[in-house]
Amino acid sequence: MKYIALLSGGKDSCYNLVHCHKNGHELVAAASLGPEHEELDSYLYQTVGQDAIEFVARALDVPLYRRVISGIALAQGSEYGSRNVEVREGIAGDETEDLYTLLADVKSRHPDANGVSVGAILSNYQRVRVEHVCQRLSLTPLSYLWQRDQADLLSEMIAAGMEAVLIKVAGIGLTTKHLGKTLPEMQATLVKLNSLYGSHICGEGGEYETLTLDCPLFKQRITLLETEVVIHSDNDFATVAFLRIKHASLDPKPKQSSSSDIVAPALFDPPYRRVSELLQARIPNSDSTLRRVQPQNYSSRTLGTQLAAPAYRYFENWIAIGNVHRDAGGAFDMPLEDEVRECFHILQQCLSEHSLSLFHITNMNIFISSMEDFASLNAVYATYFGVSPPARACVAVDLPHPLRITFDCVAYAGQSVSGRKALHVQGLSYWAPANIGPYSQAILADERIFVSGQIGLIPSSLTIPSPRSLATEIPLVSQHADRIVKALSDNACGGWEGHSQLFLYWLTQEHLIPYVVAAAESIDVTRPHSNALLSCKGSSKGRPYEKQVLYHTGHGFVTDEDGDTVRVSCPPIYGSDVFAETDIEIRYEVSYLQSARASCAVICGRGFSNWAKVAHRLKTAVHLEGRLTRALSLRLFYKVTTSVLPPIQSLFGSSSPAITPIPCHCIRSRDQKDWDYALNILTA
Repeated sequence: MKYIALLSGGKDSCYNLVHCHKNGHELVAAASLGPEHEELDSYLYQTVGQDAIEFVARALDVPLYRRVISGIALAQGSEYGSRNVEVREGIAGDETEDLYTLLADVKSRHPDANGVSVGAILSNYQRVRVEHVCQRLSLTPLSYLWQRDQADLLSEMIAAGMEAVLIKVAGIGLTTKHLGKTLPEMQATLVKLNSLYGSHICGEGGEYETLTLDCPLFKQRITLLETEVVIHSDNDFATVAFLRIKHASLDPKPKQSSSSDIVAPALFDPPYRRVSELLQARIPNSDSTLRRVQPQNYSSRTLGTQLAAPAYRYFENWIAIGNVHRDAGGAFDMPLEDEVRECFHILQQCLSEHSLSLFHITNMNIFISSMEDFASLNAVYATYFGVSPPARACVAVDLPHPLRITFDCVAYAGQSVSGRKALHVQGLSYWAPANIGPYSQAILADERIFVSGQIGLIPSSLTIPSPRSLATEIPLVSQHADRIVKALSDNACGGWEGHSQLFLYWLTQEHLIPYVVAAAESIDVTRPHSNALLSCKGSSKGRPYEKQVLYHTGHGFVTDEDGDTVRVSCPPIYGSDVFAETDIEIRYEVSYLQSARASCAVICGRGFSNWAKVAHRLKTAVHLEGRLTRALSLRLFYKVTTSVLPPIQSLFGSSSPAITPIPCHCIRSRDQKDWDYALNILTA
């Protein structure tokens, strides 16, 4: 696509252009925001080096559009904009709106531009605001440096022939003597400061700023002829000083690396590359394994429990709403869009009864009768959510007539809405797939991390691997989920590693299950969690495999000797057992944390009689005892050929969770045993 460079003149904004070019995008213009005077303490923009920005644009040989920063950082939280979808504007007077005005002007002059290059590496603050502006202007953020390892990135910049010099220092260990030094001259010092003080090697903590004098995309190189050191503050801890560029020139450049020589980061991190190699050895022809299988249609079969009225459970700060669907007795030929709106009306009514709104929802699961209806569903769905929408998974299952869509969700009703953190990355990068739809990669609330369903897309292009390869897609899915959890820890609040509690593996072809299990044994076996492998009619973008995960931060709350509630780290606990009663076989897994009440369980069953004894054994099981009374939601997966289900309400007594029945073609556990049904229970 044609794109606009958001240009600061620094190494990051220029090196991202190199990767934009490598990924086939065409630069048509540059845009830059600067202070009215020489330097401004901005939360969002690099404001030093503006006296040389014209030279950078001329070196790139593109028109430059500039605007003076007039706003200030009014909205300093982790989100920008409103969760109310009806409020699409930004915050009047905020410095982010200067960027909107600038890019709107540039787009009016270059209407064929569809993207914006953004050099963000780690700053969630910057990314969120740029993405908000891009969304309002229908522009795609191109952020190929996002979440890259900073030591690796600096080495790559140097190897690529990037010539950039420090023009501002503001971090411990950096002084005026470092101003004007190049990246190769500074690399050892920056690595040492990272080791000693945790300073960011690429300056993501504001330790330093740079000016690019040459890069593979420059037609000419910049020569600094006269500079002046300006000191803002000088102390023993950290000098703050910058270079004023008084005179510079553009000169012919020697031959150096071209952008086509730049090496993109490997698709896989080492653990996932090993899984890919393992699967390649087991699957001689991965493409043929992804054969198209005509799904059997079971949608005429109905179960009374599936057509039952929507249910909810409110427990402490959580509410779960299950089995949300249209009135089954209504008009059969209702347009799908109206069916979706009716489901949302039910959700809104239930939430409003507890003084909650849609933006309290942390996770939604959508079950649709055909993925051919997904685009229509999504168009309506998007009208209900603003910034930081819920995490989401959507698969196709054999819903009974006349239903074409069923929802379930959980919402967090904590005292502070700000306690709900979202990771909603919308830019193309090498990191993980952008969420260009109305859902977040992950939501953190009350120490629980809900991750959206992940499929095996190439992140830098949002395309399916070519040639099609199960050995590529399976490890990609797990890498996406793990990178999302790590990024949320790094950016949303930090201070935790994350413990897995649930992995659901959705497959559209049952014969692929052994390969998914083999990958899970390599990647997931060391992480205790409940899990189930489920076969369905269809998944997002027609992919054969989707993975949905639930994590916990690993933090809980205890009362100390002074009677105060303190946050502590809790070790994860995993328990499982298998037992039989007459003709019933049961296997259960439960994942929880010591001193933390939240848990997740999967109970698989075969057979239906003598359920009373089964229920008693489960309620008194060592790892389940006392937890089922706190059950919040229950997804009841059952074989679509099943004509009767066990009376599971006996597990919970009068405090039944919000139950959502979900038909599946196949239900298996990690040992690949086949089951008639599985209960996925989330407790509060």
